[in-house]
Amino acid sequence: MSLTVIAECLAAPGQEDRLRTALEAMIEPSLEEPGCLAYRPYLDPNHVGRMVIVEEWTSAQSLADHFTTAHFRHVEQVLELVLAEPMTLRTLVAAPIG
Repeated sequence: MSLTVIAECLAAPGQEDRLRTALEAMIEPSLEEPGCLAYRPYLDPNHVGRMVIVEEWTSAQSLADHFTTAHFRHVEQVLELVLAEPMTLRTLVAAPIG
């Protein structure tokens, strides 16, 4: 069963470009990981500092492996410097139909 992950980030004032750059740098290496089906950052048009990343992973293990990669560890360090508040992370599965 695949997992959809929604990560929400709020940049500290003046750190909006740095947040966007850090999250955009995650796209290519994340998509190259085994088990990554989608990885896309979005900007909130109503709040310049808010970004949301929508990811899809083939399994909980592939997501857990993602959290151990060098590129994820690097972005974690950057986020500690640029976020106004801790990132929120939601992990979802498809609701049964019927």
